[in-house]
Parts: sequence; C-alpha cells; structure tokens
Amino acid sequence: MSTIRELRGTGRGIGAFNAITLEHAEAIVAGAEDAGLPVILQISQNAVKYHGSLAPFAAACQALAAQATVPVTVHLDHAEDEALIDEALTLGIRSVMFDAATLPYDENVARTRAVVERCHAAGAWVEAELGAIGGKDGAHAPGVRTDPAEAAAFVAATGVDALAVAVGSSHAMNSRDAVLDDDLIARLFDAVPVPLVLHGSSGVPDEGLRRAVAHGIIKVNVGTLLNRVLTGAVREVLAARADLTDPRKYLAPGRDAIRASVTHTLRLLGEAA
Repeated sequence: MSTIRELRGTGRGIGAFNAITLEHAEAIVAGAEDAGLPVILQISQNAVKYHGSLAPFAAACQALAAQATVPVTVHLDHAEDEALIDEALTLGIRSVMFDAATLPYDENVARTRAVVERCHAAGAWVEAELGAIGGKDGAHAPGVRTDPAEAAAFVAATGVDALAVAVGSSHAMNSRDAVLDDDLIARLFDAVPVPLVLHGSSGVPDEGLRRAVAHGIIKVNVGTLLNRVLTGAVREVLAARADLTDPRKYLAPGRDAIRASVTHTLRLLGEAA
C-alpha cells in the first residue's frame, strides 16, 4: 500500500475506519472527501460474519472506493480465517490483515509467512500482529507491550508489510482515556523497518493520537468511536420522535455523525507533524 509506505518518517498518519453497515462505508468515504485526504475502508472478519458473506458488502465498498475523489483502500481487517483472505484476494481486495496474535510465536510466524507469500504473489499488502499469551485481545490485551527486538525479528521472519503493535491501547474502549507509551513507539519505529499500526485507537484521546503519530505510528485503526457517534445520533433522533419508523430519518443523522468524526480524525492525523 504505497500511501502508508510514503508516510513513514513524515510524522503524519492515515486513518483506517471499520465499516459494518453501508451507512458506515458511505460516511467514511464522504468524510475522507471532506478532509481531502486518503483513507482506508476496513471490513473486519466480524463484519463479514454479521453480513453472512464477504462478497456483497465488499462489492459495495469497492464501488464507493472506485468513485471517490480521494484515494480509498479497501482492507480486510482482523482475518483469522485464511480461506477468507483467499476469498478477498479473489474479489480484488489487495490489502489484508492476518491476525494470528493469539497463537504461540513460532506458529504465528509460520502461518503469517505462508499468508504473506500467497498475498504477495497476488500483489496484496499484508499487516500482521505480534501475539501474546492470554486475553482475547492478543497483542492488545491490557498491560501487554510489544518488544522491539522481537518485533524486528518477526517482521524479518514473515516479510509482512506492516505490524500492529501493543503500546497501551485496547479494543472496544468506550472511554477515551488510554495512555500510550510514546517512548516505546519511538523505539519500535527505530527497530522495525515497516509501518507501525495502532489498533484500539477509539480509546485514545486526540492529543494521544497526535503524539503517537509524531513518534512513529502510521496507520490508526478506528471502529468503536464510529459506532458510538452513530448510535448517539440515532438515539437523539428517536428520543425526539418516538413515533418515527422510517430508518432513513434516523440513519441519515447517524451517517452524518460518522462523516464528521472521520473528517476530524483524518485531519488530526494528517497534521500530526
């Protein structure tokens, strides 16, 4: 993914936003267009489970990306199922994250390397995550930190194009009070030759994200925050209109709320330096 590679060392980052519904996807692209900045539109394995299959939603996201006025990369996020990765490649998705973070280190390396070989043969970019024992969040379980030397060895052994690192964030946070280890981010940046990725960014305040990007994070994943602003907007509309039944009347404000959040976050990351 050339956009991410070009950002390494610039002190700027790029937002990667998870879409669950079509409204998410539309808002993510529109928010990027409002910001005038590139964006990564992510479909997680959990979102695929929600829809029942990858192809229809992927087609919608790819269509939105194709007609956007800014660069939009459609990315398969947190894929543990290798067959799903193969399907994504068949559908034309050229950016994937293989998540074997809960496996023992040697197995993570072996399986990730095999996925990288298949993806690179198809011209696809691969992100991976360095695992840790315990916690469903793997490398992002509370208290886990990525060791720079181990991260460098993992990247060399697997050939991945980007690495998700554990520096203090956690998935699915509903508060924005996570404190990142900026010194560790800087040491990881010096040790690892590929772009660093921050997962669980919804729990990090704006200033924390700004500092993280300044210290070396490039790809910033956001999911829960979008769900919070969508749900908040919908609740506000329905609280005022208890008789409302037309979903367009409450989903449109939710979509607008996501759009504004995406624009704000992209500008924050793009101006981090």
